[in-house]
Amino acid sequence: MALKIGDVGVGEGNPAFIVAEIGINHNGILDLAKRLIDAAVAAGCNAVKFQKRTPELSGPVGQGEIPRETPWGVMTYLEYRRRVEFDLPAYREIDQYCRDRAILWFASCWDTPSIDFMEKFNPPCYKVPSACITDLDLLRGYRKTGRTVVLSTGMSTMEQIRAAVEVLGREKILITHCTSTYPCKPEELNLRMLNTLKGEFGVPVGYSGHEVGLQATLAAVALGACFVERHITLDRAMWGSDQAASVEPHGFERLVRDIRVIEAAMGDGVKRVYDSEKPVMARLRRVR
Repeated sequence: MALKIGDVGVGEGNPAFIVAEIGINHNGILDLAKRLIDAAVAAGCNAVKFQKRTPELSGPVGQGEIPRETPWGVMTYLEYRRRVEFDLPAYREIDQYCRDRAILWFASCWDTPSIDFMEKFNPPCYKVPSACITDLDLLRGYRKTGRTVVLSTGMSTMEQIRAAVEVLGREKILITHCTSTYPCKPEELNLRMLNTLKGEFGVPVGYSGHEVGLQATLAAVALGACFVERHITLDRAMWGSDQAASVEPHGFERLVRDIRVIEAAMGDGVKRVYDSEKPVMARLRRVR
């Protein structure tokens, strides 16, 4: 089964759709977001992704007034969430910047008003964050848009995934395997879940990784992931909860390059003698 994100085919023999998740690694700084977009373009990514929240609606229960240290001083969690959210003028600038750089962009929306907000930009798809997979009302809001929906499955049971798929339907859905630990230990990545999800749901399946390094993401592509998402950062030592599980620009360039090499190397599974082998065969094979 294949679907489209924008005009790009995903699944059924198409090259893996590669997303650089900017998320909140921009720390609310528009210039930093643009630099991350530039890095994704230079790496050869298909799209960048942001996260959109209404802080009063989507914050963890009971956390809003708890103070925390930030680069801007001590502030409550709610104040911090407001500080790193881009407003409408900022997203208009991001929209135009991505158009100018010829890269798709979309967002994970954590609440229904955020979906309404993003609809202003005609996104090519949406992504359900793993934290929201059990919010069935939110999933109905996603489905109502009629757009392709990427469902992330971190910290979820198979029963929860089934319930989410039931709400979203299977016509315009792509499921990503994910483990929601930042960063994630290799022994908890469980890449064989890619086959489990594909076998049960019969829809395109991808991988959203939070591990350190690139090896597991490359293995996911070899196992058939048709969509790949990794967080992007300019510096893993920067302030922010997702930075340590992110990939720096040169790493992203290697990731995209190696994914394309793996795809070329996978072939079609039909045994043949290549023209490049024939001179070697003539020289080395004694019995024909």
